[in-house]
Amino acid sequence: MGSEARKEALRYLYERVVDPMGYKFTPDEEMVDFLLEQEVKLEQDHGAPFCPCQLRPGNREEDMQIVCPCIPFHREHFDKMKRCWCGLFVHKDVTDPDSLPQLPPEEG
Repeated sequence: MGSEARKEALRYLYERVVDPMGYKFTPDEEMVDFLLEQEVKLEQDHGAPFCPCQLRPGNREEDMQIVCPCIPFHREHFDKMKRCWCGLFVHKDVTDPDSLPQLPPEEG
């Protein structure tokens, strides 16, 4: 499967996962495209579409907590920010994602 087709497949899958949790893709389509592209590259290099904004700790259990969408593993923190760490997903009521804070994990 080519990169563009894989991006579209991830978009389709992710939407079905995050919608019931109260999230949607950020309205910034350029950002969505860029982040999905990065995830496809990570998947090709490492076998899973890891969050492009978080370092993999290096052990499988912790690494799997940052496979996109990582919302279930960081739900409390992301709900406070109204977005996921990289900003690919925002709460459904968000119209201006640029105004959202990005809190360190210890504040989540």
